[in-house]
Amino acid sequence: MSQKYFGTDGIRGRVGDGMMTPRAILKFGWAIGKVLAAQGNSLVVIGKDTRISGYMFESALEAGLSAAGVNVRLLGPMPTPGIAYLTRTLRASAGIVISASHNPFYDNGIKIFSAEGTKLPDETELAIEAMFEQEMDTVDSSKLGRAERMVDAQGRYIEACKASIPIGTRFAGLKVVLDCANGATYHIAPNVFIELGAEVISIAHEPDGLNINKDCGSTHPSNLQAAVLQHEADLGIAFDGDGDRVAMVDNTGRIIDGDEILYLIARARHESGESQAGVVGTLMSNMGLELAIKEMGLGFERSGVGDRFVLEVLKKNGWCLGGESSGHIICLDRTTTGDGIVSALQVMAYLAESKQSLAEALSGMTKMPQHMINVPLPYKTDPIQTPLVVEAVKAVEAELDGRGRVLLRASGTEPLIRVMVEGEDEAQVIQLTQNIADAVSVSVSAKKG
Repeated sequence: MSQKYFGTDGIRGRVGDGMMTPRAILKFGWAIGKVLAAQGNSLVVIGKDTRISGYMFESALEAGLSAAGVNVRLLGPMPTPGIAYLTRTLRASAGIVISASHNPFYDNGIKIFSAEGTKLPDETELAIEAMFEQEMDTVDSSKLGRAERMVDAQGRYIEACKASIPIGTRFAGLKVVLDCANGATYHIAPNVFIELGAEVISIAHEPDGLNINKDCGSTHPSNLQAAVLQHEADLGIAFDGDGDRVAMVDNTGRIIDGDEILYLIARARHESGESQAGVVGTLMSNMGLELAIKEMGLGFERSGVGDRFVLEVLKKNGWCLGGESSGHIICLDRTTTGDGIVSALQVMAYLAESKQSLAEALSGMTKMPQHMINVPLPYKTDPIQTPLVVEAVKAVEAELDGRGRVLLRASGTEPLIRVMVEGEDEAQVIQLTQNIADAVSVSVSAKKG
């Protein structure tokens, strides 16, 4: 069976539409609570990012869970990986994240962590969906769930982040610019790096409920690039709205993406002698990453796009390190899910130990030119298998002649078709990507007409 409401990363949508209404989220919270209560579990933690609708949905979830007889701990604004961490350490039955990640403020979403701090199994999601379709009821007043705010959530997660690197590591002498995306890391990331001795300049760290991800964060790094150059910083670090992704900028202003961050963490593990058999990338990972990982004598495997699929391959292989080009990096030897702060700390610790700049540390990896175009879908359709698009892909693959890759896929979180081409010549790659994107656009328009 396939899920009706859950997507690749929980449920997500525009506030006020579909599932993202107070009424629907109230019942969704109740359904979660009923499923967990039937399993004998009675505590759920709830955290959120900084978008204004988070308060509304927090209240709705709290009411629904209470009606099902489940107790609640409210964490307030907290990065997604911090919620996963506190779910585990508080021995909660689940952790609920209210966030739409890197999307604008007018979107929001709900995703759920298991008691182990990992994504829910499919069977649990299906059980919640089935319960959601039932008539909502309320337990006896004597059995209603209780709610309380957790006042030390921030400090607990800060200490967990610091514990992800060796105890003696200090960042003294390193100047770093942090772009907090006006999101969930705004009150945590600066403290982590300051406490480790870095000189920290923070930008996009004043959320107002509406400015999350707006021209800032890991998906909009231009302000970070400018700030690094202005302050003559050693590097810059950008998180997304919920703190599970990271991008970096070196001292020249060059953007360092998730593939390069993944390489640096693998290289740090390799040089320190930490045991690792291989690394997981995705279908979008640059060929340069694959070649660099294999040059270290490590295995490399590609998963589908999405941290859920990266995690599946990691567990299947018994490996610890994997991630996406978007900057969603999973270090299973440090945490259970993608964590922007923890990933950045691994890189910073390596730079501090090796006395290298970010650019110098990346000298062992050469990226192949890769270009991606997102083609919007104005209505629900799948143009990938239309004859026009199939022929366009065949023509591009013939021109690449085995010296590159083509990838088309529907986004799991947005109404988009992602078109990616990789090859040896950048100008050619850009043109070939455009050729396929044009074919997708024409197919979409033709079908609508």
